[in-house]
Amino acid sequence: MSPSFRFIDHGQGGSPGCMKIALRGQTPPTGRQVLIEVEYAGVNRPDVLQRSGSYPPPPGASPYLGLEVSGRIVALGPDAKERQVGELVCALTPGGGYAEYCLADERHCLPVPAGMDLRAAACIPENYFTVWTNLFERAKLQAGEKFLVHGGSSGIGLTAIQLAHAFGAEVWTTVGSQEKADACIKAGAAHAILYKEQDFQSVAMRTTGNYGMDVILDMVGGKYINKNIHTLALNGRLVQIAFLEGSKDSIDAMPIMIKRLVFTGSTLRPRSDEDKGQIALSLVEHVFPLMAQGKCLPIIHSTFALAEAGKAHELMESSRHIGKIVLKVKER
Repeated sequence: MSPSFRFIDHGQGGSPGCMKIALRGQTPPTGRQVLIEVEYAGVNRPDVLQRSGSYPPPPGASPYLGLEVSGRIVALGPDAKERQVGELVCALTPGGGYAEYCLADERHCLPVPAGMDLRAAACIPENYFTVWTNLFERAKLQAGEKFLVHGGSSGIGLTAIQLAHAFGAEVWTTVGSQEKADACIKAGAAHAILYKEQDFQSVAMRTTGNYGMDVILDMVGGKYINKNIHTLALNGRLVQIAFLEGSKDSIDAMPIMIKRLVFTGSTLRPRSDEDKGQIALSLVEHVFPLMAQGKCLPIIHSTFALAEAGKAHELMESSRHIGKIVLKVKER
């Protein structure tokens, strides 16, 4: 019989209170998988959506919550050749990260950056994979361009602000409070728009002399879709990565044609293992050197014990946080 370990079970889903500590047996790694003894697990918006029943995992993925972890590799699959037992890593997982042990593909494991602890390392995979592939590979953001990210105080938002600033873009963001605006400015944003008081389209056009944005990264959707299109500059690129306000709206598509716009988007979880592995290699090549210099580091708001996963989800749903929310999995 395989040894049992603690994990968060969300049953049939529902409110944050549906999540409970449960036990299940270990599954040995197969193929290129590694088994990680988890120290910390990052909490992400897709976890909240999956728990509530609105974001089912793709075919073949774990039915359990948790898309990123940090910890120590304790076992290797028969085809895993790039990692070693005992190695400290952070990893993008196919689910199941809210647990004492978690499986991940070795290609989706990253070394812990020099000088970084495991708590911060657990915040890298989901946000940095997402931002890098969408902002730099899809939108091809360049130095000197004007970039707007909505929801700048979220984990994704702060990651996008830091990376865009580090690579030479001028950054705008939308936030819900002055406290969040201050945090975004500190992270590298040149302009923070208080969306409850200001119309982001009007502010963006006014502050750029009616030029607009070269790139917009949006997680909101809904009525923002049309406003984003009208805020883009000539040859601008809009990248959609989530729909907090829904995926449907009436839009005027004429500016797409007139301004030669690109409207694209992606989701990370359904992408192939090979795709995710390539993103991991790009992060090590382009972003890890910045982290070694103390730049573009994860910004952490709160840490909860594994048994307090419900409280972590309540905080995320409240949107009071600035930066990442983390679960401390391993008990000392």
